[in-house]
Amino acid sequence: MTMERHPRHFEEDLGQLKTRLLEMGGLAEDRLRVAVQGLVERDPSLLEKVLTGDAAINQLHIEIDDRCFKLLALQQPMAVDLRAIVAAVKINSDLERVGDLAVNIAEAASRYLQHPPVKELIDIPRMALIAQEMLRDALDAYVRRDVPLAQRVLTRDDELDLLKSTITASLDLILVSRHLERTGDHATNIAEDVIFMVSARDVRHQA
Repeated sequence: MTMERHPRHFEEDLGQLKTRLLEMGGLAEDRLRVAVQGLVERDPSLLEKVLTGDAAINQLHIEIDDRCFKLLALQQPMAVDLRAIVAAVKINSDLERVGDLAVNIAEAASRYLQHPPVKELIDIPRMALIAQEMLRDALDAYVRRDVPLAQRVLTRDDELDLLKSTITASLDLILVSRHLERTGDHATNIAEDVIFMVSARDVRHQA
């Protein structure tokens, strides 16, 4: 039996891969949102949801990798399609790390809730919104092959760095801010992969 398949099948498979990546991104972003919401609203039940809800994202992570490796093995894609699949493997890994960072935030927030509030939380929710928007934009850029949108994600990383430097309330809040900043870094990784995928231009390590 030949392993060659009709190109239309390849496009369908690639389309399904993108759909699953968006699903993974949605899960990671939602976990991030719930972790920060639990912190801001001082709601341990929300934090518990994040701490115990790892299964779905882990399952998707394995499934997406599997789809990528099958596409690589069966289709032997050329140039831009090859870059799209390799980017998907790396993006999948970044999204899985964002899921882990949400757990880290929930753990730090759980410790923080054991003490009276140090201050009103203003910068953390703002950081969380920026990190979520960066993730969403980076994934949209991947699906739409949109380099200008990916480029905008890179510039927003500076906003997170500035906000993180204003947070001095307590060690656990600093940890939360660090995890949110790392989320921005993962969104930046995704955006850099998009730029390389579409234009074969490597923008890593550029100021």
